[in-house]
Amino acid sequence: MESDSDELDRRLVHALQINGRAPFSLIAEVLGVSDRTIARRYARLRSAGAVRVLGGVDPTALGAVLWLLRVRCAPAASLPVAEALARRPDTSWVSITSGGTEITGTVRTESEADSETLLLAKLPRTPRVESVTAHSVLHTFYGGPDSLVAKLGSLDETEIERLSPPPVSHRPGPVRLDDGDRKLLAALAIDGRAEFEHLATLTGWSPTTVRRRMTELRERGVLYLDIDVDRDLFGLGARTLLWLSVAPARLAEAGTALAGHPEIAFAAATTGPTNLFASVMCADQRALYRYLTTSVAALPAITHIETAPVIKTVKQAANRM
Repeated sequence: MESDSDELDRRLVHALQINGRAPFSLIAEVLGVSDRTIARRYARLRSAGAVRVLGGVDPTALGAVLWLLRVRCAPAASLPVAEALARRPDTSWVSITSGGTEITGTVRTESEADSETLLLAKLPRTPRVESVTAHSVLHTFYGGPDSLVAKLGSLDETEIERLSPPPVSHRPGPVRLDDGDRKLLAALAIDGRAEFEHLATLTGWSPTTVRRRMTELRERGVLYLDIDVDRDLFGLGARTLLWLSVAPARLAEAGTALAGHPEIAFAAATTGPTNLFASVMCADQRALYRYLTTSVAALPAITHIETAPVIKTVKQAANRM
């Protein structure tokens, strides 16, 4: 990537994080460049795999349970097992950590029966899997529609306000998806900026119906716009996973404080042997050391911390965990 284009690229990515479906004309006006420049930059970044706007789905809004899995196995078996997990449609992140002896993944299950089948039957009986630990996500402090780009971007408050879409009202209650909804969400998962006319063709609806249904799904908390970014664009190094134990009375305080750290891409309270999980992005090992010995060390009531560097990402949904 050209060095003189880096800052504009990062500002464009920040703009897309704020409003993934913002017209290029609006982004160009806010950033002070031409429409053609923004369109050309986005096309280049997207074709290079450096940025992608996509539609994310919150599985909990559909009644599903999100699990963090830690699967320990022999080093020679870690990649085949990770690839098998990655092929499952219910996984969104699969990584190999801890020197190649552990696989960490996020899995959603639609029912207690699904959870039981995966956690008690299928995985433990997989050849060369030594142990499986499952952590149910109870509360997300940072992640989902919250992006690390929001912390790293250079747009000022005025620019952010000009780009921000109108707020969406929250409408609680059960959500049922039909075939059109599933086609819509599948298309947005590939391209969150897909034109309404294209989405109408895929769903069999009119463009007006597509627009209305997208708004309804956002109001129900099912759909949000996400952004997948090459971490090199912001000078970030490898991910490190943190498993922390915090005194229960201080869990909310610690999780909220953790979410505010600029290094945190995802943070959640969980069940299991530890009760706070985080995904950290630092420039290098020295930066990680400084972060652990300063910001993390200052968190209230931490009784245990385990770090697990990610050595290979086998599957990812977006730049979150």
